[in-house]
Amino acid sequence: MSLRLLVFAPTRRAPTETFVRANLQGLPFEITAYFGDERPLSDPGRLAYGLAILVSKALTRLGLLRLATLPGSLVAWCLIRRHQPDVLMAEFGFHAVRIMEAATWSDAPLVVHFRGSDASARNRVGLLKERYRRLMAIVSGIIVKSQPMRRTLLDLGAADEHMIVSPSGADQRLFHGADPGSSAPLFVAIGRFVAKKGPLETIHAFAAMRQVLTEAEVAKTSLIIVGDGPLFNQAKQLVHQLGLGKVVSLPGVAGRDTVAQLLRQARCFVQHSRVAPDGDSEGSPVAVMEAQLSGLPVVATRHGGIPEVVQEGISGFLVDEGDLQRMASAMARLARDPGLASRMGLAGQQRVASRFTVSHHLAAVAALLEKASQKRS
Repeated sequence: MSLRLLVFAPTRRAPTETFVRANLQGLPFEITAYFGDERPLSDPGRLAYGLAILVSKALTRLGLLRLATLPGSLVAWCLIRRHQPDVLMAEFGFHAVRIMEAATWSDAPLVVHFRGSDASARNRVGLLKERYRRLMAIVSGIIVKSQPMRRTLLDLGAADEHMIVSPSGADQRLFHGADPGSSAPLFVAIGRFVAKKGPLETIHAFAAMRQVLTEAEVAKTSLIIVGDGPLFNQAKQLVHQLGLGKVVSLPGVAGRDTVAQLLRQARCFVQHSRVAPDGDSEGSPVAVMEAQLSGLPVVATRHGGIPEVVQEGISGFLVDEGDLQRMASAMARLARDPGLASRMGLAGQQRVASRFTVSHHLAAVAALLEKASQKRS
């Protein structure tokens, strides 16, 4: 009989929902999912859950954090009685605290999937620190994206034996076929235009790289940053101010097939991830894994889980956060040396294929859920 999994998630509409949905579709279980931003009148259970989460958010804003746990937990408890799951999974730590008491009331094992800002940003960890300590005492399993996230939760009382480090992984069916040794020196970045992704720093580094290349080399280089977000207009203004309008393209959001095709045309993937002013940090950026699985070298920062995926000097170059000159120098090396780009791209492709694919992630999550479900039997 298939394991019955009941999932609680904050939203269907956030950018990270792509990965949430991929998890749910890929797990070999009987899955029922409830989302906090759904309130369909035709489904009393989903309506009640959506309204409960709405009330929980309002109570959180008022600073009534203990009370904020009760509405979602009460409705989740009713849904547990209705569906009789073998195990619960909550997406994001900040959402888990909204329903966590339902696990204690029903004696249902709870696994929580932390993804990034929920284990770094001050408006998450700082605000919810005591609630997280309570959560750590309840959970039967925790999924994190990187070693820094693991250490953060250990400091909050998580049990190491209940935790796995598992990046979301790249899809081998889609990301393949790059040939950086034969491609023009096109640099590609993919991600939301938010501070922790460093789109402005990437543009500045690209401009600095062009200063150290010869005129003939400069004529061949270009940069594409795919995505959208709060910093998009500022990035457009920066491109204009630096006089890069003919060589830097900001096409906006693109579908995964388009992204995969773009990576096949590139010389290198670049991303200047950094700790945002509010403390928000990356987990392990999926785009970095997708680029490496495609066969591209990576120039990025020593941030979050990136050093766990990119082997410095082997599959790419890593620089300190804010060090735009070293990033520019690394990009210049790959612009000038297609053979180096090819060797690094192959090394990264082999590493990600052996450890960081979607299949690896789903297998790790499924094993943790199976293990957690056994605690109830």
